[in-house]
Amino acid sequence: MSKNILVLPGDGIGPEIVNEAVKVLACLRDEFGLDIDMDEALIGGAAYDAAGDPLPQSTLDMAKESDAVLLGAVGGPKWEPLDISVRPEKGLLGIRKELGLFANLRPAILYPQLADASTLKAEVVAGLDIMIVRELTGGIYFGQPRGVRELENGEKEGFNTLIYKESEVDRIVRVAMDIAMKRNKRLCSVDKANVLECTEMWRDVAVKVGADYPEVELSHMYVDNAAMQLVRAPKQFDVMVTTNMFGDILSDCASMLTGSIGMLPSASLDENGKGMYEPIHGSAPDIAGQGVANPLATILSVAMLLRYSLNEEAMADRVEQAVNKTLDQGLRTPDIYSEGTQKVGTEAMGDAVVAALRAG
Repeated sequence: MSKNILVLPGDGIGPEIVNEAVKVLACLRDEFGLDIDMDEALIGGAAYDAAGDPLPQSTLDMAKESDAVLLGAVGGPKWEPLDISVRPEKGLLGIRKELGLFANLRPAILYPQLADASTLKAEVVAGLDIMIVRELTGGIYFGQPRGVRELENGEKEGFNTLIYKESEVDRIVRVAMDIAMKRNKRLCSVDKANVLECTEMWRDVAVKVGADYPEVELSHMYVDNAAMQLVRAPKQFDVMVTTNMFGDILSDCASMLTGSIGMLPSASLDENGKGMYEPIHGSAPDIAGQGVANPLATILSVAMLLRYSLNEEAMADRVEQAVNKTLDQGLRTPDIYSEGTQKVGTEAMGDAVVAALRAG
């Protein structure tokens, strides 16, 4: 039975990078027998411009009916003056919440061809392979009450609420444990239990869940120390699990260990394995339309889509191997360019991956 993929190009460089990922999916469909259909819809600033809503009901309905969603990026300075309730990012947060995408998987892998692109010494990052599991639909980004109020003296006060239910922590830790079981059986739970009661509870739940996974070595680390350790000795980590906000920050930090944020994909999954797949970088409005954005993170997100939502392990391997072959050829977009390699644009990089895919 054919699987349906909803494509959401979004804003900024989103349409450019998604276009290259769609080429990869089309190649797999037309030449390798991948049984898929693809539809496209609006989200973010583009959706607001067209419909006055960063997440139109029509887009949400299509997303709910699809088997997987491929997203580019949302946002940009054009929409920053809007009320926060209709900014592009609300579309992104909204679709995650409405689809129940509570588990965000963010791998940080250093490709050997890009060891020199990292700002850290090669011996510190060589062989890096970390999976960060971020809780995605709870925490301070969604907690109530929130807002800005005026005090009696006329001063404004902003407030947000960090809140987690025991069940929310339990399910995300179990996802991380299951991933750890398939890797090196080591899991580090990151919290701020010495200051925040909410994450003290997080740690207690992680310990309880850990008892069900006796083969996994469970450790705990405060988030400030985790950020330092990611830069000092990142290879000490295998799988990390943490809250929405901490995961947002730590995964971006980890991405730069790999040389470029333009290389890293992500998957956001519900309880049944349905997911939304996107590069972890933003819409990069400063380079939008210039044809220089790196599409590899989006193409690698396609590999995750194939693996986690479509159960097409062999197809996922094909895509990842094609990316590796393209890097072996010395092709580089500006973000990963170094002396002795060949600088290419977005479209040329995507075409090279497709060519490598066809070559097997």
